[in-house]
Amino acid sequence: MAAKVVLGLIGFAGTYAALYLPGIGAAAFFGLYVLHGLAQLFVLLNIAHDSNHNAISSRRWISRPLKYVFDLCGINSYMWRVLHNTGHHSNINICGHDEDVIARDALRYSPNTPWRPIHTYQHHYAWFLYGLSTLDYVVWKDLEYFFVKDYVPLREVRHPKSEYAVLIAGKLIYFTYMLVLPVAVLHRPVLLVLGAFVAMHFVMGLIAQFIFQTTHVIETSRFPKGRSEFENYTYHILATTADYATGSLPAKWLLGGLNHHVVHHLCPNVCHTHYPELTRIVRETAEQYRIPYREHATWRQALAEHFSLLKQLGTQA
Repeated sequence: MAAKVVLGLIGFAGTYAALYLPGIGAAAFFGLYVLHGLAQLFVLLNIAHDSNHNAISSRRWISRPLKYVFDLCGINSYMWRVLHNTGHHSNINICGHDEDVIARDALRYSPNTPWRPIHTYQHHYAWFLYGLSTLDYVVWKDLEYFFVKDYVPLREVRHPKSEYAVLIAGKLIYFTYMLVLPVAVLHRPVLLVLGAFVAMHFVMGLIAQFIFQTTHVIETSRFPKGRSEFENYTYHILATTADYATGSLPAKWLLGGLNHHVVHHLCPNVCHTHYPELTRIVRETAEQYRIPYREHATWRQALAEHFSLLKQLGTQA
């Protein structure tokens, strides 16, 4: 994990610094900009995610600064913890409580979500919305949930004043180094920088959604109407969560353990570098007690099942 933190932050800084190399043309700038986006995605998946689950280190001076990797990448770390740790982890696949299955009503992820005519075509247009997901997050979603959204887990939450300051500072820093400096310092055309920014986020969003949606929103997933449907939340996790490609070395290094998603939900405060061994224990224990444990051998299989479910849920229920 220490190696991932060091290499991830070096990759983040190095790809951004490469944008300022003398003599690079517009095409090279555009490509390096997108490459920096992939470096951002790596630190988000491997560092920010674990750190905001308190899973990297028990030493506060290590864990606390790493939580702000989210803010460095334009996503408010505090609101992410509220939506993800409190909302999603406590209410997996429950409509109105799990923010991940709300999808702004543009996509129907659950049979408990009201059907709309546009959902008929969701298996065709979902990939485009996925590509806009991280762009939406950094530009609007944080602000929406701080100031606008009526979301059940937020109704009883009073945000600390300090978090409003972090929100504003984080957005200013992010948009300054991603949009303002390339124009002001490098004198790059505004349209080139904006185009690279959108393209970078489209790539990031598409990959991120394909990583996450294939763990909960698939044909074999259960979509409970409430936490009371299962006598134990462990059963709830196993019924709503699935793994994929757990034997893949590239996935092990790149995805921050999110392909070992069952263990992540069972042990969210454990560093993801331990997930492969824990997955073996969960698989064996589930078999021993005859509890369904769901896993796809490859990511492609999981992705195919995800889009198959989207097509099924696009039909009027």
